[in-house]
Amino acid sequence: MQLAVLYDKHQPASHVDTCEAAARAVVELLASEAARTGQWREAVDFWRDGRIRKLVRRARGQVRWQEVQGVDGVSVEQQVPGRNLAAARAFVPGPVRPLDPRLNKLQVSGTELSDELPSASTEALVRVGISPLITMTTGKAAAQCAHAAQLAWEAMDEPMRQRWAADGHRVMVEGVDEQRWAADAGRVHVVDAGFTELDGPTETTRAWW
Repeated sequence: MQLAVLYDKHQPASHVDTCEAAARAVVELLASEAARTGQWREAVDFWRDGRIRKLVRRARGQVRWQEVQGVDGVSVEQQVPGRNLAAARAFVPGPVRPLDPRLNKLQVSGTELSDELPSASTEALVRVGISPLITMTTGKAAAQCAHAAQLAWEAMDEPMRQRWAADGHRVMVEGVDEQRWAADAGRVHVVDAGFTELDGPTETTRAWW
C-alpha cells in the first residue's frame, strides 16, 4: 500500500499529527464501502491476505498533493487549532511496478517533521504507542502507526468498529517510556521486517482500545 503525506516546507505539520492522519487514512480506506463490498474489495482482500507492507511518500506542496487526489484512495486532513494542517492519503493497494506516475514522482526516503508536539487526540478510542527503543523518521513512523491502527481495526468486533467510525477513526499517537513498554504488551503490536530504516525483526508500535 502506498501512502502520501502532505509536506509543506513553509507550514509543516507536526510529526504526531502526520502519524495520526496516516493511521486514520488507512483505517478509513479499509472501512469504506468500496473496500468492503465494492470496487476496491478484490485488491484490498488480496493485499490483506499476503505480506502487508506500507510505503509512505511525501507530496511536496499543494500541487503534488492535489495531483495524487486523482489516484484511487482515501484522504484524511487533520487540523488542530494552533497547528499547521496535517494530511495523508492511503491508496488502494497494488503492485509496486508499474506505479502510477503521479505517485512515482513523490519521494520516499527522508520524510522528517521535527515539530515534536504532543498528541491533541487525547480522547480518541484507539491509542498507538511508539517504541522507546528505536528512532524512526516521520515517514517510517507514519507507516508503523498506520499498521498498528489497521491491526486494531482487524481485531475489533463490528460494534467497536462502528464506535470508532463514529469518532472519525481518530487515533492518539504517543511515545511510550521504557517502563510502560516493558509492562504493557498492548492489544496488538507491529513487528517490522526490516526492509527500510530498521534491522528486522523489530517491534515498532502497539495499540490499545
